Amino acid sequence: MASTKPLSRFWEWGKNIICVGRNYADHAKEMKNAVPSEPLFFLKPSSAYVREGFPIVRPYYCHKLHHEVELGVVMGRGAKGVSPEAAMEHVGGYALCLDMTARDTQEECKKKGLPWTLAKGFHTSCPVSDFLPKEKVPDPHQLKLWLKVNGELRQEGETSSMIFSIPYIISYISGIVPLEEGDVILTGSPKGVSAVEENDEIEAGIEGLLTMRFRVAQQRSRP
Repeated sequence: MASTKPLSRFWEWGKNIICVGRNYADHAKEMKNAVPSEPLFFLKPSSAYVREGFPIVRPYYCHKLHHEVELGVVMGRGAKGVSPEAAMEHVGGYALCLDMTARDTQEECKKKGLPWTLAKGFHTSCPVSDFLPKEKVPDPHQLKLWLKVNGELRQEGETSSMIFSIPYIISYISGIVPLEEGDVILTGSPKGVSAVEENDEIEAGIEGLLTMRFRVAQQRSRP
């Protein structure tokens, strides 16, 4: 049954943001992490979404905020335990996303064996572009992602370099966490992640399809 909610505005009503980590070998290497044998994933709350016109806010506890540019897969229908062969039938479209990461906080969480929520789930930690219907993306594994900070190219990578393909990711996640219409899967970041500061301007894009731009602001103190 078709939903009455517009998939083109998934960020307003979609429930889940599922992020795949270390899905590009070069990024795993630059972060001194082992390449995983199965997808590593974590969650962000839907309140992490932020759209153009609003700033990315570095949390008061963060001193090293990193950008990670990623292709987002928007689920067009629910999926529970789907096979890789059937997985793409559940995709409604795509978006460009940033997985903003409080890297110093993440490092401390890792040392203490704590979850990454403080590092990955804060408000505005998931900047998101306009929706791209799947008809405009014949092959999501043949896209070039890029990101600039203050006009300087920081990240550039091809989705063909993913360790785990999109159908495999959807199948793997849906066997553990049932996916719902409007959910978004962030499929990992290519190398080149780096820190941003207050008032920096981040521009990112999918070559030939879309771009987005955000400014970085600073949360001054704990509420």
